[in-house]
Amino acid sequence: MPPEILIVLERFEQAGFECYVVGGCVRDLLIGRRPKDWDIATNATPEEIQGLFENTFYTNDFGTVGIVNEDAKDETLKVIEATPYRLEGKYSDARRPDSIAYAQTIEEDLKRRDFTINALAYNPKKELLDLFGGAKDLEQRLVKAVGEPKERFSEDALRILRAVRIAAELGFEIDGKTEIAMQECANQLEKISKERIRDEFIRILNSSEPQKALVLSQKLGILRYIIPELEEGMGTDQNQAHKYDVFEHNLRAVQHAADKGWNQEIRLAALLHDIGKPASRRRSDEKNDWTFHGHEVVGARMTKKILERLKFTRETIEKVNKLVRWHMFFSDPDKITLSAVRRIIVNVGKENIEDLVKLRICDRIGTGRPKEQPFRLRMYQSMIEQALHDPISVGMLKIDGARVMEVIHETPGSRIGWILHALLEEVLDDPAKNEADYLEKQAMALSKLSDADLLLLGREGKEKKDEVEEEKIREIRGKYFV
Repeated sequence: MPPEILIVLERFEQAGFECYVVGGCVRDLLIGRRPKDWDIATNATPEEIQGLFENTFYTNDFGTVGIVNEDAKDETLKVIEATPYRLEGKYSDARRPDSIAYAQTIEEDLKRRDFTINALAYNPKKELLDLFGGAKDLEQRLVKAVGEPKERFSEDALRILRAVRIAAELGFEIDGKTEIAMQECANQLEKISKERIRDEFIRILNSSEPQKALVLSQKLGILRYIIPELEEGMGTDQNQAHKYDVFEHNLRAVQHAADKGWNQEIRLAALLHDIGKPASRRRSDEKNDWTFHGHEVVGARMTKKILERLKFTRETIEKVNKLVRWHMFFSDPDKITLSAVRRIIVNVGKENIEDLVKLRICDRIGTGRPKEQPFRLRMYQSMIEQALHDPISVGMLKIDGARVMEVIHETPGSRIGWILHALLEEVLDDPAKNEADYLEKQAMALSKLSDADLLLLGREGKEKKDEVEEEKIREIRGKYFV
């Protein structure tokens, strides 16, 4: 354990109190994961805990005191939470205990915890305290409820989602008896706030195995309390370009985003990108196949409602909505124009265009096709970069026509343009010359040339510009092998 934790434990013991590191951090230590936070259980009261440490805060109803260590380099150690041993009363609303009381022993405290692998306590001076076989369940990679599973889920229905999330994060299976109880208690999730459901869902989505977790959620009747619209894709066959129904296609798309370690917004968009297909599916007699015209528009509207219902932030809703709305940008590259590409960039935003391409990759992988970047996608990526590329022009110079006229005392005319192109040629040969002072001096020198000589230099500058621009486009195309 980190020295910061050992120091805190030693402070408790020197003052005559019991203390243990408990819960998820013990679990993570035992399986070789780095804990994301640290929790300590003790027989000290909140007031006694605050008396032991200089910098603390206590702003909750559960007795938890935050012990602040601003000098810690590791973010997970800047706040260490210490909570008195606790007993909890009945859960009338399947969300929170009716009452909380302080317990006398660590054993009483551990009995109230959710899963055996989270009901572990450890103190370096003592043996691992494992009342419910959590260490064995860790070895067997099993999520198992403490005691009677139905009682645990009846106390707090969010534990049903938490079991799925922990299994997804750790790559564990769920104990059979626990799984049955989850299915039987799934309807209790109606009592849980959308914010709490969203938070667990986000962690499932950001895990390494979201597809497996979502399949399990559907099987146990849990998914309908998160995003019921996804289930409408089950059995909704697609056209011949797809191997899977809409439901499995969406799940395989989000799994690819997870395999790539892509961000939460891409994962959300991958999961929801075809959410509008069941509502827009039509049979085409001409093609003898299914069509889904406008599913991206329908899907964008559905996505907005889903994310609003789950209380996502406005920024997340806007971005994911754009990605879903424009995910069908892909078409025949021979018919794509740069102006069309620029319109897509305007619609989705420069800051989102890279994520849109990644979403398209997820979409393709979700169809069952093995290649990530076929020619058509590579071609489109090259055109996007070309559209984003600032064309080479006199606008790149750190001097403009107005300043040139001011420096050389001339009125507007073709000579100003010739001077700017002559200056551009110099800068293209040596970018270090693109400094206002140097360019002003050169403009003054060029102004002394005859019209014929200046026109010649201007033309040479234009030719150089075109040559460099063409080379840049070749580089972009070559980057994507198109």
